[in-house]
Amino acid sequence: MFFKNFKVWETELAGRKLTLETGKMAGLANASIMARYGETEVLCNVTASAKPRESVDFFPLSVDFEEKLYSVGKIPGSFQRRESRPSEKAILASRCIDRPIRPLFPKDLRNDCSVVATVMSVDPDCSPEITAMIGVSAAIAISDIPWDGPISGVNVGIVDGKIVINPTLEQRAKSDLVLTVASTADLVAMIEAGANEIDDDMMFNAIMAGHEENKKIVKFIQGIVDEVGKPKFEYESSDPDPEIMAEIEAFCIEDVKKALDTDDKNVRDERLLPIYEAVHEKFDERFEDNTAKLDEIMYLVQKHVVRAWLKDEHKRVDGRGIDEIRPLNAEIDLLARVHGSGMFTRGQTQVLSIATLGGIRDAQALDGLDEQTEKRYIHHYNFPSYSVGETKPSRGPGRREIGHGALAEKALLPVIPPVEEFPYTIRVVSEVLSSNGSTSQGSICGSTLALMAAGVPIKAPVAGISCGLITGDEGVYGDFMTMVDIQGLEDFYGDMDFKVAGTKKGITAIQMDLKVHGLTPEIIKEAFAKTHKARNYILDEVMLPVISEPRAELSKYAPKMKTTAINPDKIGDVIGKGGKIIQQIQADYDVKIEIEEDGNVFVSGQDADKCDAAIELVRLIASDPEIGAFYNGVVTRLMNFGAFVEIAPGKEGLVHISRLDVKRTAKVEDVVNVGDSVIVKCIGITDEGKIDLSRRDALIELEGMKPENDIDEKPRKSGGSRPRRPRRDK
Repeated sequence: MFFKNFKVWETELAGRKLTLETGKMAGLANASIMARYGETEVLCNVTASAKPRESVDFFPLSVDFEEKLYSVGKIPGSFQRRESRPSEKAILASRCIDRPIRPLFPKDLRNDCSVVATVMSVDPDCSPEITAMIGVSAAIAISDIPWDGPISGVNVGIVDGKIVINPTLEQRAKSDLVLTVASTADLVAMIEAGANEIDDDMMFNAIMAGHEENKKIVKFIQGIVDEVGKPKFEYESSDPDPEIMAEIEAFCIEDVKKALDTDDKNVRDERLLPIYEAVHEKFDERFEDNTAKLDEIMYLVQKHVVRAWLKDEHKRVDGRGIDEIRPLNAEIDLLARVHGSGMFTRGQTQVLSIATLGGIRDAQALDGLDEQTEKRYIHHYNFPSYSVGETKPSRGPGRREIGHGALAEKALLPVIPPVEEFPYTIRVVSEVLSSNGSTSQGSICGSTLALMAAGVPIKAPVAGISCGLITGDEGVYGDFMTMVDIQGLEDFYGDMDFKVAGTKKGITAIQMDLKVHGLTPEIIKEAFAKTHKARNYILDEVMLPVISEPRAELSKYAPKMKTTAINPDKIGDVIGKGGKIIQQIQADYDVKIEIEEDGNVFVSGQDADKCDAAIELVRLIASDPEIGAFYNGVVTRLMNFGAFVEIAPGKEGLVHISRLDVKRTAKVEDVVNVGDSVIVKCIGITDEGKIDLSRRDALIELEGMKPENDIDEKPRKSGGSRPRRPRRDK
């Protein structure tokens, strides 16, 4: 056989075949796995540099989830017809894979490591993200790269009240939960969730159900490792010399404690600066080739102080109690001409959110691998350098900003009203003005305020809070403690950032970041209990006193939106030849009209009365004339036998000369002229659709005028007969 190292392993996951194969493709990578789940196929490759990167104090890992549109039979819509920068969904998938695998690499590893998952075929019922996560785990596990895996991941849904593992496309459409759970053999390594106000117990059960399924796949991958896994390579540790570390710690630890003991980040940074200078002055000569190593040691000293305070003394750097939330403040209407604004402040973290309302066509078009083609609720998150007191140019949103914006979007989407109730596209932008931890949760709170201030009828207000973790020397199985509302240092030096957002009824979003291998069920339960209590406090004591419910009216600067539904067969009548009719309506009423294929019509403009008038005109055009109905029309043509009147754009009818007035008419021009506005009554419609109108009947019935003579003219009948002329005396 040509591929002598080619091997295939099969198992079942949620009732569908999962296949992992190696030895056939990408033979020059450290390891390569083709993962197949149903008809979804993802090629997963991992590589690592032979030598560590110099002068870095972090593990240089990159994870890329590459969406190839050929996988779903599409040609990219870009000018060059090729994939360009990753979509937001691809970036979020990369982050979902990164978060559970990163803590399992050695903390002292500095070799560059690259993980690339290329999606080559997509079965809508089998998630490419989950397939990629499993394939990546298997690839790293069998490679020679040091790693304490494997892991597995599954999606979990709740359909008709029942927990479903890896729901199909049809099930996902009905699911109240979109949950991704990653696990090691023993611990929950990552949680990412969007939920329709799911209670804590149901969420916990769903996580545990996913964890149990993951254990089976981890065992499956471990069997592959036992069979073909490579020995892990030796690497140069980046850990400082223990003796030098102890010497530097003894030199500065008391000063570091004094510097950290404040609730003001600026004061803390000012106090630490001279300590760094003193350390460099004393020890630079011993680190002549790598003075950056001193900064890494200073980081470890601060980490030791913060963790010891929390673990041993239950002391937080800002003096708060373990479950005490920082000072809170909420405001609305900070910006004069925007549609809605809200600012949420928690300690030194401050986020200003701005809501903007637009038409349905303002929805964001999506060109990706799944069935979603657009979204009408859009949330963007910006994190400028000044928010942390730094100076650097803005280069646009990075992966972190995209991830935090997606988390806030996920948290608020369940309470956004459907388009039938609120026919707007909604964009919220969260501007981080100051950051000292939990800005993503601050953006959720500020955005709830902005949406309610804008008059968006959300189902319920949403608040978010984070929970931190400190583990003991024995890891998560030994002593641990959690604390609510972690600030920057506690996030930086702690083991977990467990973010939970929700209404008073239930959870709408979760995102969990870990620096340890995983969590036990006890830690997850405790985090749920603490975040539940904290977010209810934020809602009751801070947000709702500022604005208790969405405003009944929109801002005067927001577009007014009216909607109606017409027969899809009549869409062409409303648009007109070459768009003439719809363009004329938009110009006459100063509105924007959007018509969807199903016949839903959306009219937006600054003047509500003009929107109403435009809607009525659209309804008139799309409806067939009704015998007995009255219309306000315009005379378009004069003939010797009568006048043609347009009762709606594109719809004309004939008013016979005998029915122009209550008295006998000799000449049409004696009564009406082209351009005159007249009220007419529909008195007949032929089989060919020709409309007979009467001004005479309208004058008699609506204005009470009395006819001077009786006529016996009748409207045209089916078959096209014309009204008879009035009799004349001989």
